[in-house]
Amino acid sequence: MTDFSFKAKSRAQKPFDFDPRTSGEPKPILPSSTPILFVTPAVTMIRLHALLLLILSSLLATCRSLRFDLQSGHTKCITEDIKSNSMTVGKYSVVNPNEGHPMPESHKLTARVTSTYGNNYHYADHVESGQFAFTAAEAGDYMACFWTPDHRPPNTVTVDFDWKTGVAAKDWGSVAKKGQVDLMELELKKLHDTINSIHEEMFYLRDREEEMQELNRATNSKMAWLSCLSLFVCLSVAGLQLWHLKTFFEKKKLI
Repeated sequence: MTDFSFKAKSRAQKPFDFDPRTSGEPKPILPSSTPILFVTPAVTMIRLHALLLLILSSLLATCRSLRFDLQSGHTKCITEDIKSNSMTVGKYSVVNPNEGHPMPESHKLTARVTSTYGNNYHYADHVESGQFAFTAAEAGDYMACFWTPDHRPPNTVTVDFDWKTGVAAKDWGSVAKKGQVDLMELELKKLHDTINSIHEEMFYLRDREEEMQELNRATNSKMAWLSCLSLFVCLSVAGLQLWHLKTFFEKKKLI
């Protein structure tokens, strides 16, 4: 890293110059050789960029962690928008209602994770906990569904679910151990991956924007053709009504 430092020679100087003939207050006098330190624009830009990267990394390093209640015989699904070629990791577990005792047999669930096109990425039946990890093959909304068998009397199961995607899904602890890097290098690696994630997210949003604009143009074109067709039908019906009335009055010899 670049070290920006400034060195200045200290000089013995008279701090004040006072003239008794003047009625003003003593004024400090600085010699012309006194060095003046300036912060260069490069230092300011580096500081701003570092602050911006720290803010963006704190925003992107979030994960979806939640706890919800699931009644027996019911299903609850959670969706997550994931880009293609993005890593995602999730883990879930049933909360034991009786601490220090075995988990009741009724507190078991079934979990399934599917993609937008119905591809199955994870399935577990009648388990207390589980986890999944995969790389998204296609972009879209991925759905994690949980359900429990029907019991009599009905009971409620509390589930802890943690779902991480993108930069937050990477195991930085193992990266630090394998590469034997210090804390500063690890933070730089996180910032580098965060920047790449932001870059990919911008291109992804640009593609989505182009798709929406194309859809709007197609919709506007269809609406224009439909309006023209509706106007043609209305004019045709009005013309037929006038022709029918004219022939009716001619038969009655009214005109």
